[in-house]
Order: sequence, then structure tokens, then C-alpha cells
Amino acid sequence: MSEIVVNPVTAVFLMALVTFLPRVLPIAFFRREISSPYVKAFFNYVPFAVLGAMTFPDVFTSTGNIISAAVGCGVAVLLSFRGKSLLFVTSVSIAAVYLIGLILS
Repeated sequence: MSEIVVNPVTAVFLMALVTFLPRVLPIAFFRREISSPYVKAFFNYVPFAVLGAMTFPDVFTSTGNIISAAVGCGVAVLLSFRGKSLLFVTSVSIAAVYLIGLILS
């Protein structure tokens, strides 16, 4: 099987192009302000949805124990819905995972 060798300069150029195009294309195509409330809502919520879709499955495999991971996730969701700060939610969730890990081991 042959190996593909890419020049480092070419690799950097391609990475820059892939990073640059998604930022420039919307500016090139949408010259006017978007007036549709549905499209605005879509663009407001998509980053959160993508972040959630990328990170949520890994929550349950991060600790090596599904029970402690589920408890930590539950604590985080509960505190988030109660409007607590990100630092507080993270700290208490980590403590909950640690304590459940100690109890189960």
C-alpha cells in the first residue's frame, strides 16, 4: 500500500482554507440582516446543540463507571436547571462523581 506524503506547507494551507471558508461564505452570501425569527433562533441554538451532541455521549464513559457518571450528569443537569453558575455546577458534579466512586469501590 502506498503512503501519501503531504508537504507541511500544503497541509497548513489546506487547514487554513477549511477554517476560513465557513467564516467567509456566510458573509459573502448573506449581505442583508436575517429577518426570519426561525432562522435567527436556529443560528442561536446550533452551537449549543453541536457542543452537546459532541460531549454528552462521552459523559457516560469518562469515569469508567456508568453509575458515577450518571450521578455526576444528573447533578449537573439539576443544578443547571436551577440556574447555578458554571463553576458551581462543575465543582459539585466533580465532587459527586468522586464521592460515588469512593462508595462504589
